[in-house]
Amino acid sequence: MRGVKQSIVTLDLEGVLVPEIWIAVSEKTGIHELQLTTRDIPDYDVLMKGRLNILDRHQLKLSDIQTVIGSLRPLEGGKEFLDELRSIVQVIILSDTFEQFAKPLMRQLGWPTLLCHRLEVEADRIVNYKLRLPDQKRRGVEALKKLNYFVIAAGDSFNDTAMLGEADLGLLFRAPPAIQKQFPQFRAVETYVELMELIKEGLHG
Repeated sequence: MRGVKQSIVTLDLEGVLVPEIWIAVSEKTGIHELQLTTRDIPDYDVLMKGRLNILDRHQLKLSDIQTVIGSLRPLEGGKEFLDELRSIVQVIILSDTFEQFAKPLMRQLGWPTLLCHRLEVEADRIVNYKLRLPDQKRRGVEALKKLNYFVIAAGDSFNDTAMLGEADLGLLFRAPPAIQKQFPQFRAVETYVELMELIKEGLHG
């Protein structure tokens, strides 16, 4: 490990370790509008309010979405990558998903530490969402740095870039070309092998 500082890795969840939940729901229900993610709309509040309106229009309930999530599996190689990473360094997943969505996926990943948000639900209807903390990914990294950690962060979407910028080392994983072009300061990789190599370089650099 480097110097006197301990290291920690923060990872995004969807698109890095597991499939995009809303895309899976879109494919299952045939509602094309739900394909939009933070890769497409940087403003998370705008994105989520749009999603809630779509759910209302189509009368989709929380249980409907949870059924889809229950059928998902981690991305190929994702759990193996996470297991290896956790064997060499502490890992925290910083995600803009919700506790009610994440549980089946966390079980499959071996219950890693996850910091995310909560949905407000009434009679199985998602009525709102409650951010645990605005800009929580960046502020999570900021807090870890104040605890004297050297932070390495990896993500794939617009809503990860503040986290990557705050980290001591920020990496893009399977990010769309437009994001890679807009944020050339972050090294971009496509495979878990490459990502592991860069993280290990960062840990020992």
